[in-house]
Amino acid sequence: MIYRNIRINLFTPNLTTKICGGIFDVKTITDSIADLQIKTNQLNFWDDGQTAQKVLKKISSLENELKMWEELENHCHEVESYIELLDEGEDAAEDANISLDTFKQSLEIVQIRKLLSGQDDHRNAILSIHPGAGGTESQDWASMLFRLYSRWCEKNGYKCKILDYQDGDEAGIKDVSIEVSGDYVYGNLKAERGVHRLVRISPFDSNSKRHTSFASVFIYPVIDDDVEIIIEDKDIRIDTYRASGAGGQHVNKTDSAVRITHVESGIVVQCQNERSQLKNKNTALKMLKAKLYQQEMEERAASQDHLSKQKKEIGWGSQIRSYVFHPYNMVKDHRTKHETSNIQSVMDGNIDGFIRAYLLSKLEK
Repeated sequence: MIYRNIRINLFTPNLTTKICGGIFDVKTITDSIADLQIKTNQLNFWDDGQTAQKVLKKISSLENELKMWEELENHCHEVESYIELLDEGEDAAEDANISLDTFKQSLEIVQIRKLLSGQDDHRNAILSIHPGAGGTESQDWASMLFRLYSRWCEKNGYKCKILDYQDGDEAGIKDVSIEVSGDYVYGNLKAERGVHRLVRISPFDSNSKRHTSFASVFIYPVIDDDVEIIIEDKDIRIDTYRASGAGGQHVNKTDSAVRITHVESGIVVQCQNERSQLKNKNTALKMLKAKLYQQEMEERAASQDHLSKQKKEIGWGSQIRSYVFHPYNMVKDHRTKHETSNIQSVMDGNIDGFIRAYLLSKLEK
């Protein structure tokens, strides 16, 4: 009877259309892929390399969406087949449950993709980590978070490029910004924006006391040519200085590092990762555009109590997630209540569960 109820509730005509509520229009996606592929066959397709790359990226993204839809539909039919076997008296309950769990996972992926339909969700992202008060303790925590997100990028096949990196005074990092490239990177990483709290026995305390450290994570969408952000020379102040840290003699003996201040907003960005001052300047301008765009989006959404209110003081009561190493092991997201005791797995970059929980919590609202 249980499986018959499942069949009545799920396996009705046009199941996937009903479940997904019009999330995907298969015909539209297929037609779009065909139209774009026609463009790739034109003789002048590669005359504009940048535009050509965007077309290829769009084709890849649409093909991934279509594949996701097809997998959901295949899992749906598989479960239906098992239900028919059960109705015929076959001993297939265990396999049916496994198949149903797989179907639910595919459905969750589709639901999450529905949530990644925001204006900027498809974009690449700039991720910046800033330690809170506490000196070496918080700087080491920022370094741990940098490792976490680097591992997450590797596991998901995203490209990760360091834009700016400043070593800590004794350990860890003072500041780091990276550009993450891939499908729907910003849509996923926006779940990580906020203050992250660490509780542990400090390796820097000779008395082995428990310490609490904070670090903030900011996420900005990378702005392409499809969004026009005008920055005039009179709007910014550019300072050059000698880079610090690793990079060889050249990077430390020339004024290759660049700091740009946007006068009106007070936003400051800097880059010292490249040996070329020009490359550092271009990267810094890219970071500035991302922050100015984010600021504009926040101002537009302020009346809806959206992003702007997430810029909280780095300290007690403002954290989105806690990582507790002592007196027990626990990582808990305070927004979704999602938690796990496998803290080492989280620190190795396995945070997809937290991201999914955040996105699904938005679906419920």
